[in-house]
Amino acid sequence: MIVKLVGIFFVVLGTIVSLAFWIPGIINKKQLKGIMGSRYSLIYFIYFTNGPLLLIIGASILTFLVR
Repeated sequence: MIVKLVGIFFVVLGTIVSLAFWIPGIINKKQLKGIMGSRYSLIYFIYFTNGPLLLIIGASILTFLVR
């Protein structure tokens, strides 16, 4: 039961982070690029580890561990 809840939480959180990053207006990428400067590419790493990766982990948990 707890594993299923963790899987659902990861899927929901991964989806929210992914949508927040790609929907224009939620995150001002130009302002973020101005603040981060040369470290802006780090944003994509943070996005990937908190967006699609959580979604993949959550879906994997729900697919393979919950029976």
